[in-house]
Amino acid sequence: MPVNKNAMTRYLVLDELLSNRYHDYTLDEIVEKINERLIELGIGEVGRRCVEKDIAYLKGEQSPFFADIESYSADVFSGGRVVKKRCLRYKSPDFSIFKKEMSDEEKYLLSQTLSLLGVFDGLPQLGELNRLQKGLGKVDDRRIVSFTKNPLENSDLFGRLFSAIAQKQVVKLVYHTFADAISKQPILLHPYLLKEYNRRWFLFGAADRDNKLLSFSLDQIDSVEPMLAQPFRASKGELDEFFDDIIGVSYYADRPVEKVLFWVSERQKAYILTKPLHDSQVSYRGASEEQYRKLYPCFYQGAFFSIKCIENYELIRELCSYGSDLVVLSPMHIRDKVSDRVEAMLKEYRRIREYEG
Repeated sequence: MPVNKNAMTRYLVLDELLSNRYHDYTLDEIVEKINERLIELGIGEVGRRCVEKDIAYLKGEQSPFFADIESYSADVFSGGRVVKKRCLRYKSPDFSIFKKEMSDEEKYLLSQTLSLLGVFDGLPQLGELNRLQKGLGKVDDRRIVSFTKNPLENSDLFGRLFSAIAQKQVVKLVYHTFADAISKQPILLHPYLLKEYNRRWFLFGAADRDNKLLSFSLDQIDSVEPMLAQPFRASKGELDEFFDDIIGVSYYADRPVEKVLFWVSERQKAYILTKPLHDSQVSYRGASEEQYRKLYPCFYQGAFFSIKCIENYELIRELCSYGSDLVVLSPMHIRDKVSDRVEAMLKEYRRIREYEG
């Protein structure tokens, strides 16, 4: 078979699909994926027969690839039910028709990348990553970057949720609240994203009943079960955009984005400048700074900042965390919440002082 540019494009897509150990592709799905790529490149679509010939060529003795491709049975959602279908993949998880010997520099870079990925306990791919890392042979395996790890009590849960998101599977969660760890509540969820914040992992997804975006700390999830017969609904837009206007993970669609103006002490202003509370943070200089000093003459030192975000629990907690080195100036309702939190804290400290005599 003559190998032209179009054929090589199909072989490239075939290689990606047949190498994928985390998705089961039928022949019809392979044809669909190949045509999607061809359309993107402005190349005409091909039929099932053409792809069958491509696969036969990759396997054939006249081919330079000698690909060992196996057919196997897998549970696949189709027509509203789970059925068994014949799928295709490389028999060996190590095989690729484009595999080449890596240079020492490439091995080193890959080893360091695998080392970084290794901090995510519970990933279903960790076994493959470890196998790949061993296959690199003896390389410099010094740890150069260190993360603060948050080992999950049930690390397998992270891996199962990761797989459900990657394979676009609806899941049935059984969870509890932090206030009541005994009562268990089930929910059908369309999972979209795993996000880490403040040493805790959160799952974001849409409830099946009303499509409302929900979040669950992985500490709250007691079990997860893939619902293969349930059609999956994709998220509307990029989920990361939800976090543009908040600090942390608590999102409220009915709350507006507000400008929060605050003062920071002389000793902490350099820290806030180099570690902003939010991506929208602004530091005031020149005429703007003088204007605020006239409005708030008690703050003759330090600096004035503002951020634009939605009020949530994490915002109030972050503003309180700097103690007397940060004072919220506006809006009034956020200033009052911070003030109330400080008053409650002071009350507890006074009570323990009275108790100690």
